[in-house]
Amino acid sequence: MAIPGNFLSATTEQVDPDTSGWTTVQNCTKSLGSGGRNGDGCLMLTSTAAAEMQARTASTYTVTPWTEYYTFADASSSTQPERIGIQWLDDSLTQISITWGLTTDTASSSWHRISVAGVAPSNAAYARVMLSATATASGKTSFFENVYLGPPIRTSGNLFTFDTESGGELDASGWVAENNSTVTRDAPAVAWPVNSYNAGGHVIKMTVSANGSASMRSSDRPDAEPGREYLAYCYLNPPTTSAYCWMELRWYDAVGNQIGAQQSVLNQPGTGWYQQYASGVAPAGTASCSIGMGISGGTAGQVLRAEGVVVMLMPDLYPGTVMPYADAGFEQGIGSWTVASGVATIAQSAPWGANAYSGEYALTVTSSTATKSVLTSAHYPVTAGVGWRAETAVKVTAGAAWTLAVDLAWYDSLGTLISTTATPSGSIPFDGNWWLAWSDVTAPSNAATAQIRISLTATAATSTIQVDNIGLFESLPAFEVDPDNTLARMVLILRELDTTQYLTLYRIVAGRQTIVRGSTGYLDSTALTSTQLTVEDYEAPLGQDVSYRAELYTSTGTLGSRREDGPVQLTVDDPSLVWIKDPVQPERNVQLRASEPPDWARPIEQSVLRVRGRRNPVVLSDVRGGLTGTLKIWTLTDAEREAMHFALDTGDTLLLQFAAGYGLDDTYVAVGEATESRVSWGGEPRRLWQLPLTQVDAPTGGTSGTAGWTVQDLAATWATVLDVVHTYATVLDLTLDQRET
Repeated sequence: MAIPGNFLSATTEQVDPDTSGWTTVQNCTKSLGSGGRNGDGCLMLTSTAAAEMQARTASTYTVTPWTEYYTFADASSSTQPERIGIQWLDDSLTQISITWGLTTDTASSSWHRISVAGVAPSNAAYARVMLSATATASGKTSFFENVYLGPPIRTSGNLFTFDTESGGELDASGWVAENNSTVTRDAPAVAWPVNSYNAGGHVIKMTVSANGSASMRSSDRPDAEPGREYLAYCYLNPPTTSAYCWMELRWYDAVGNQIGAQQSVLNQPGTGWYQQYASGVAPAGTASCSIGMGISGGTAGQVLRAEGVVVMLMPDLYPGTVMPYADAGFEQGIGSWTVASGVATIAQSAPWGANAYSGEYALTVTSSTATKSVLTSAHYPVTAGVGWRAETAVKVTAGAAWTLAVDLAWYDSLGTLISTTATPSGSIPFDGNWWLAWSDVTAPSNAATAQIRISLTATAATSTIQVDNIGLFESLPAFEVDPDNTLARMVLILRELDTTQYLTLYRIVAGRQTIVRGSTGYLDSTALTSTQLTVEDYEAPLGQDVSYRAELYTSTGTLGSRREDGPVQLTVDDPSLVWIKDPVQPERNVQLRASEPPDWARPIEQSVLRVRGRRNPVVLSDVRGGLTGTLKIWTLTDAEREAMHFALDTGDTLLLQFAAGYGLDDTYVAVGEATESRVSWGGEPRRLWQLPLTQVDAPTGGTSGTAGWTVQDLAATWATVLDVVHTYATVLDLTLDQRET
């Protein structure tokens, strides 16, 4: 499992199939261990004496001075703790210094994370990863694998810097003691999942100074806007099961005064690591935000640890939902929900993680009798005259089956009830599964707000049902395909997806189906990470009927559902125009006028053996090759000429697309030595290009884009524009976050 952005090779990262990526430095021998989790192999170091043993990567990796880098590994040893470091080297491969992480607090035979970040010195040219453990005797072993070196790995959209988010991988400067506490870095042996690349070895540690409440806060205060909804979350490690631990999202005005906060209390089932959420809308006057956390009624010496701290603009629980997260996810209480009628009681589920469709908590509804109760929400703004969907996830956890209906009440701009749309009830079985329930209703012409009313009827006394993931959003097609003739692409939108399922997406043309390319590669049994997915298909043919089929599979490979849309067409007004596309980097696509289409040839390797005394030779042939030919293209302006160069610069496989009906099929080609000829001397901008073409297979890989790289990520990562200039060779590299190495 290759770690995204890793400078290290797969062999060095995974220690599979051998240890060739590693070299011992002192007091140890190396060998290939087994039982790794990023592949079976792992690096086993065995001490030769009672002293520190060290190993390093066999290769060096290019770095840029004054740039922050991050390294981590998973380690295991029952006898000694470990640490990891970055060795900085100058251009003559002489060591400048080593940035070491903290040594883990204890030894642990379970795989646990060690890590550190550091800024490359001013004269650094290369770096290596260093691994270290201090043995108490000869013959002691430590195991390492899943090793990363590269840029800091951040949560996309996080307003905090990497150092604040990561729990102090560089230092603890992102945090300050606020009340009755001290704040330091710590390195507990935490068994994070193998692919939790945002979680490292260092964490922030708050120690209670004296009996009483204690707190700390981030010193990092990113900008925030009034009226916008924000989400904060982090991992908390409480000192005891009974400790009253909390986190809160805070807002500040332009002069730094705190003007609001939204607190969320952890209801922990133990003393592990628990992800806790808080959310809210920034009040009027907000200029910045931060996060605080602490223990109420703490005891001197108690410790609260934090890791993975994120504050971001609220991502939609459902695309376009008008409900605040506090009312939809129940991560900080029951929100605005009330029991309008009936005997039911409502509360946040307990403890942490006991019941949740998403996040860590749900709304627990308990009925003492087999009767009906109605839950009502706050009022939310809606657009009149359009379809709206109210949706929720429910699970019965005690008693017997429930019946449920999701209704909508509509109000005008004065808050007067217009009408209530009642929907048929459905049965929710007591089977331990989450079920989705919804209603699709068109808002009245004078509706301004809507209220969700959930009618729940218990069929047995002392019954309990969990409610979670509530949304109110405009009801749009579950699968929508829109042709975009300007960019010669199909824009596909899949909605209401289940993130536990896997997607295979087909393009169907004239009865032939082809898997569609997405941002991560071909969408073939691809794990879903969001309830909505947008795919831009630049390889759909021009002027032909195109249909699409989405197949959704369960984790066991069973086909769960199928969606289809089409046929649709991409049209071309002028048949002399040809699209020259880079399937992997569509930013390079260009439409130009053909001067002369290629006359295709199909070369073949043959040996002709003339037999003495025979008229006809014996001919031995290989298979006939693909198409070759020359395409002549006009560029009529300087902008078109520059676009043609841009498309050819990478030397990557290109896709030629011609208008339908001219006997020129879409073809993937490699372009040989391109010739750019002037039409006349002087200021004439026209050029006639000759492109030697060889037909090749379609390239692998996903379509590059900017979905996970925002302006906020840029601002949080780099202090100045000069840092950005020194990091990216071109504006395209900046757009795609492809850093110089």
